[in-house]
Amino acid sequence: MNTFPPARPRLRDALWARIAAAVLAVVLLLVLLVVFFPWDLLRGPVNRYVSEQTGRKFEITRKLDVKLGRTIRVLADGIEFANPAWAREPYLVKAEAAEIQIRLWPLLSGHIALPLVSLQKPELGLQIEPDGKRTWSLGKDTSDESKVPDIGQLLIDQGVVSYLASAQGADITADVGLAAEASSGLPLSYKARGKWKGETFTAQGRAGGVLQLSADTAGTFPLEITAAAGATRLKAKGTVTNLSEVGGIDATFELEGRSLADLYKLVGVVLPGTPPYKLRGKLDKQGLSWAVSQISGVLGKSDLNGALTFTNAKPVPLLTGKVQSRLLDFEDLGPIVGLSSDNAPPAMAKNASPQKRPARAGRVLPDAKLDFARLKAMNANVSWSAAKIVHVKALPLDRMSADIKLDNGVLQLDPLKLGVAGGELAGRLAINSKVSPTVIETRLDARAIELNRLFPTIETTKSSLGRISGQVDLKGSGSSTAQVLASSSGNVAFLMGSGQISNILLEFMGLDGGEIIKFLVRGDRNVRLRCAAAAFDVQKGLMTSKAIVLDTVDTVIDGAGTISLADETLNIRLEPSPKDASILSLRSPLNIGGTFGAPTAAPDKGALAGRAGIALALAALNPLLALAATIETGPGQNADCRQVIQQAAAPRAAAAIPAGAVK
Repeated sequence: MNTFPPARPRLRDALWARIAAAVLAVVLLLVLLVVFFPWDLLRGPVNRYVSEQTGRKFEITRKLDVKLGRTIRVLADGIEFANPAWAREPYLVKAEAAEIQIRLWPLLSGHIALPLVSLQKPELGLQIEPDGKRTWSLGKDTSDESKVPDIGQLLIDQGVVSYLASAQGADITADVGLAAEASSGLPLSYKARGKWKGETFTAQGRAGGVLQLSADTAGTFPLEITAAAGATRLKAKGTVTNLSEVGGIDATFELEGRSLADLYKLVGVVLPGTPPYKLRGKLDKQGLSWAVSQISGVLGKSDLNGALTFTNAKPVPLLTGKVQSRLLDFEDLGPIVGLSSDNAPPAMAKNASPQKRPARAGRVLPDAKLDFARLKAMNANVSWSAAKIVHVKALPLDRMSADIKLDNGVLQLDPLKLGVAGGELAGRLAINSKVSPTVIETRLDARAIELNRLFPTIETTKSSLGRISGQVDLKGSGSSTAQVLASSSGNVAFLMGSGQISNILLEFMGLDGGEIIKFLVRGDRNVRLRCAAAAFDVQKGLMTSKAIVLDTVDTVIDGAGTISLADETLNIRLEPSPKDASILSLRSPLNIGGTFGAPTAAPDKGALAGRAGIALALAALNPLLALAATIETGPGQNADCRQVIQQAAAPRAAAAIPAGAVK
């Protein structure tokens, strides 16, 4: 019996073979269709569709080609994309040729992701308005950030870029060129000009060929730049990972300018006014934080080094770090407190402070306006110190340190430490700019200040010995140092225990003629100081004495009077009572008057005339009797030093008397 294989499986296999062949043929036809499809036929419909969706004219002017894939490549020969009607420049982009890569899947969900945009000889018109409208938002609502395309890389070959941002005071035009070969690895060159923050701006440099605009793009973008904005100049070299957000910076820099205060306008960092500076360092930026390390340079004639971090957080940025000076020139502190600096060049000294008023006759307190409004622009926590201070003309300041805290418009220097005349002046200073006028409060304690170093310009104090302690507690308001002191209220006290002081000073104050004659012949000598105290109550800029006493083995001097911080005038009367019997003593009160800038000291004319008149009358009879009228029997009594010090310390009863004030 013969058997034959079933025919149905054979027919099934043949059917599947024909189906597979047909599918393969269709796929092949589709591939051929895609490869050889005349995409340029769709140029008109594409132009109309994009124009309708964006509300502005879009046109591929000569030829369109498309390469399909997971990432679609659109090749346009000639492209023009108009700006919104409100923009200054007519075109967002106008280029001889363009290659635009588009990711398909994000596009299906309405998100425009462009891994690469390559433009030949383009003109780019970028503009952003204060209300958020921007020319590169591709929807009809140009303030809608969701319509801003996500561009990974941008390649520009021989083009011009215009950027206008009125809120930033920016109006910049840049010429960009791409070299065919560049041995340095930086084929892109650029040159920019215009305005930044309202200041004249220029920049030039080189960079990598492809601009990295997204953090998702692998690799880093090398960059070199030399820029100037106003009087500030920057030179930097390094890499950036995200140009659109200026992120992932790793660079070295050199920065110089007229004053660090200018950086507030340019980049929003609040720094004090300084003389011209020149700094270098290392810059790193990650996220919102700018870290400046290895700072080294000079401000005026002072050195500066350290590290700072600026975090541009909302609602208020924060500056933190530590900076120090090994050698600080005192003149460089002038702009901080409203004084002119001898270290500033003539042009700067003339133009640095437009609010500065002409010098006032007889006045010495700084009256230049201080810009306290900037204190609200950021917060800060910075430690600053100066190991040595030089070129101090009148105040023997030798070192300084402060922890600077700025929080919501309130600036505190706490603790504030000043090395003065071998001792220390320590405490706190607070500036509250949240109220108008600005309120300034200071509380300082003086410890172990050496008398012979306190007045370096007065020769007769150099042989004096003793240590002074004191307390200053004042609160005032205003926009300059002079205004704050003129409105201040509080207490001031200075104390000194045992020591020695130049006797010629006392004798001149007491007009002790016999002793002066002796000193002029044999020279000065020191006498022991038992105690000294001066305490003032301060109300609205007027210092009224509560105690002025100086007690030595030779003389007790009592004083009283006022010092006006508003008028900068002196009105002090000192009455000496010599303890020794001295020939030719007139023992007349001494009146100290005049201004801070031109003080005067003269004996009370009425009292002196009375004693001198007696002496002259007796001289008419007998010169020897005339000398008798000048004999001083020394009625002055030893002052109770502890009682004097306690009286001087009374305004601050709650505070302990500084250690070492009494010996």
